[in-house]
Amino acid sequence: MDEPKSLDSLFNKKIFRIPDYQRGYAWKKCHLKDSWEDLINLSDERSHYTGVLTLTQFASGEIKDEDNEYWLIEDHSYKIYHVVDGQQRLTTCVIFLQAFVEVIKELHDNEGKDIYITDSLSLEDVISRYLFKTKPNNVQNPTYKFGYTVDNPSHNYLRYKIFNENGEPSIHETFYTLNLKNAKLYFYEQLKELHAESGMNGLIKTYKKLTKRFLFNEYVIKDEFDVFVAFETMNNRGKNLSDLELLKNRLIYLTTLYSDEKLSASDRQELRNDINEAWIEVYFQLGRNKEQSLNDDDFLKAH
Repeated sequence: MDEPKSLDSLFNKKIFRIPDYQRGYAWKKCHLKDSWEDLINLSDERSHYTGVLTLTQFASGEIKDEDNEYWLIEDHSYKIYHVVDGQQRLTTCVIFLQAFVEVIKELHDNEGKDIYITDSLSLEDVISRYLFKTKPNNVQNPTYKFGYTVDNPSHNYLRYKIFNENGEPSIHETFYTLNLKNAKLYFYEQLKELHAESGMNGLIKTYKKLTKRFLFNEYVIKDEFDVFVAFETMNNRGKNLSDLELLKNRLIYLTTLYSDEKLSASDRQELRNDINEAWIEVYFQLGRNKEQSLNDDDFLKAH
C-alpha cells in the first residue's frame, strides 16, 4: 500500500463507480457533523487521515464503445474503478464538493460565465477535476468522475437530484437517497454559514483542506481476490451492514457463479436487475416515513 493520497491525487485520471452489490449511502447527520468538524478544526500544519479506499479496476473488455466513460478511457488514459470499501467517505467528499460548487455559483450569479475562486483556479477546474467532464461534441451528456453503476438503485437520484443534471428520468427514492439529499443540504447550509462568517477566504481554505489534506490509503484488489467476500468483510467495520444488505450482496454474488452455458450474460444481468428491483421496493416501503425509517433486520425476520 502506497503513502496516503490526497483527494486531489486520488481523482487524477480516475473514474469511480459504486456497484450494485454495495449498500446505499448510509451516513446520518451525526456522521456529517463529525466530518465537518474534522475539516473545520484541522490546523494549517496538519493533515487528516480519512481511511482506506479499496478499489477494483474494471477490465478493459468491460468498457464498450457506446459507454459514457469510453472517450476518457480510450482517448485520455483514464482508469475506471469499482469502490469496494470507503464509499461512504468518498461519497461524502463528492457531495461536499457539489454543495461547494452550488454555493460559489450563487455568490457569482451575475458575474458572467467564468468564475475563479483563486487567481488561477476556476470553478470549471473544480468541476472537471472531481464531478464531471464533458465531451466537446456532447456537452449535454456529462461523464461523471464519481457515481453509481447504472443498475445501482441510487444511480439516477445522484445524477438528477444531487448533481442537478437536466432531464426527467424514472427516479427511485429510498432512505438511502434521502441520506444523499440530507448530506447535500447539510453541507450547503454549513458552507453558506461559513461564508457569512469568513467570506470567500473561509470557503477557499476549507476547499483546500478537503482536497489536499484529507488523506486516504488507496488499495487496489487484484483480480484473483474475491471482491464480494472483501465487501462483506470490510463493510462490517464502522456502521455494520444489516442482514438485509448482506443478503442482497450474497444473491448478486451467486449470480456470478453460473457458467455461461447455464446462464447467458443477458440472463445474468436480468437476474441482477430483478434482485435490485426487489430491494428497491423493500427500501421504498421501509423508508416511506422519512422521519422514522423501519428497521432492515426486523423486516427480514418478519418475512
